Amino acid sequence: MAAVAGAGADGSGTAPDPLWFKDAIIYELHVRAFFDGSGDGQGDFRGLTAQLDYLQDLGVTAIWLLPFYPSPLKDDGYDIADYTSVNPDYGTLRDVRAFIREAHRRGLRVITELVCNHTSDQHPWFQRARRAPAGSVNRDFYVWSDTADRYREARIIFKDFETSNWSWDPVANAYYWHRFYSHQPDLNFESPQVRAALVKAMDFWLDMGVDGLRLDAVPYLYEREGTNCENLPETHAFLRELRAHVDERYGDRMLLAEANQWPEDSVAYFGQGDECHMAFHFPVMPRMFMSLRMEDRFPILDILEQTPPIPENAQWAMFLRNHDELTLEMVTDEERDYMYRVYAHDPQMRINLGIRRRLAPLMGNNRRRIELMNGLLFALPGTPVLYYGDEIGMGDNVYLGDRNGVRTPMQWSGDRNAGFSAANRQRLFLPIITDPEYHYESINVQAQQDNPHSLLWWMKRLIALRKQHPAFGRGSLEFLHPENRKVLAFVREFQGERILVVANLSRYVQYAELDLSAFAGQVPVEMFGHVEFPTIGERPFFVTLGPHAFYWFQLVTPATTAGGEAGPATLPSAGDLASLFQDDVRR
Repeated sequence: MAAVAGAGADGSGTAPDPLWFKDAIIYELHVRAFFDGSGDGQGDFRGLTAQLDYLQDLGVTAIWLLPFYPSPLKDDGYDIADYTSVNPDYGTLRDVRAFIREAHRRGLRVITELVCNHTSDQHPWFQRARRAPAGSVNRDFYVWSDTADRYREARIIFKDFETSNWSWDPVANAYYWHRFYSHQPDLNFESPQVRAALVKAMDFWLDMGVDGLRLDAVPYLYEREGTNCENLPETHAFLRELRAHVDERYGDRMLLAEANQWPEDSVAYFGQGDECHMAFHFPVMPRMFMSLRMEDRFPILDILEQTPPIPENAQWAMFLRNHDELTLEMVTDEERDYMYRVYAHDPQMRINLGIRRRLAPLMGNNRRRIELMNGLLFALPGTPVLYYGDEIGMGDNVYLGDRNGVRTPMQWSGDRNAGFSAANRQRLFLPIITDPEYHYESINVQAQQDNPHSLLWWMKRLIALRKQHPAFGRGSLEFLHPENRKVLAFVREFQGERILVVANLSRYVQYAELDLSAFAGQVPVEMFGHVEFPTIGERPFFVTLGPHAFYWFQLVTPATTAGGEAGPATLPSAGDLASLFQDDVRR
């Protein structure tokens, strides 16, 4: 059995595993959007705590919370006005402590955000800085200039909203630097006081019991003339200091880098195993969508083969969707045009350099495609991150501003306000989804809990199965190369356990010959239905896959081996996981 993420977090006396994040299954949610425990139209910590049993039953092992700090909410909380307090709409510090305690009691780790690159312009630090004399300690908390011509090589990230990385402040009578929105001035990491203040904020939450911190926008911490102001050596030096502090003081806590970069640059955020424990693999995500639509495995193989090896104590975080747009920054211009054409034909679906849609609408609400994408997410190297609501196939609202279309209230039932809140509908922080195809009366937790054939039940089985096999979280990856490029096949291996994954990226039945001669004599056991298939021989292994079907096989050595060589083995063409699940339910 795999080590259980969160072991020891409940005070059970179990020795904590410092690599718990390798076996974790992370569930990302916004406190504001999950469940309203006070009846004011916004989610809060009391509501979230009340729904922890649901998350435990789902099988996830860690909860990633989006920012819940005091904020003007111009960027949904990523514009922080106080690093060591709680937005009063979401509760109090006492509520947070109660949530962490109850999460740990259920074996659930807690991950939250350290937005270290910038603050809100309403933060007391910025209000002091703009009024402080030039060159003073308070002034130097942020990056100032008399001209907007510095750092010209730095790209503008939010091109839909900003025309420059500099904005004029009439109080300071100077320009201030911001890589994101103009209401989010960048902190000056050249200042020792800034670095110390961020470490103090981090310690505040780790001392409270938080198990991990996502470091937001880490590539942009430092600026230097003549560079693009991304991935600078100074940033990595600071991360090494941060990691050394965390390891010395806390031991089994985790730092997760949000670095939307090409693989060779993202890998650098692990250092030599002495920077971040985890980092998101942003370039894989759009290529999974590309491979599915092109019905060709090449985009996935290409980006993973470009990815350098990482330290033994490090791990990628893998995801299909999250709270932001499906980012297309780390693709070519041609690939971006293709993704817009096939997944976002309506300009309302686009924002910045990405697509603001949830998983189910991107998949055309096609159950087989949704299952296939999740099957690959949970099988590829890394720790899977599941976005709230995607386990039930929630829809989105592209007519809401910014990224709010994918941040709507969780749909718990077909009751008023989708069971999210008892408030009047007009008081909800965002409207409930009422699109006919994704209406909350049909797409909700309660309805799917009552239906053993629902997507929710399927996801619970997928999660439970992955947790039983450490090869998924810790194993090596070896791609197979059948002639049929519509079939993706690879082997995961860890401490003698071998798992063969075969996926059909096409909407039609596909056949493939797999060279499994290296595993001759072993028996593929289909892992969902526990069905044994013909023993692997020296000849090609023929596979038949239904439309958008996939298999997970455990390769096992039989107790007794029959003499003689078997002929070519063929998997049944009916091989669709849906039927296997139905058989399992009937049993």
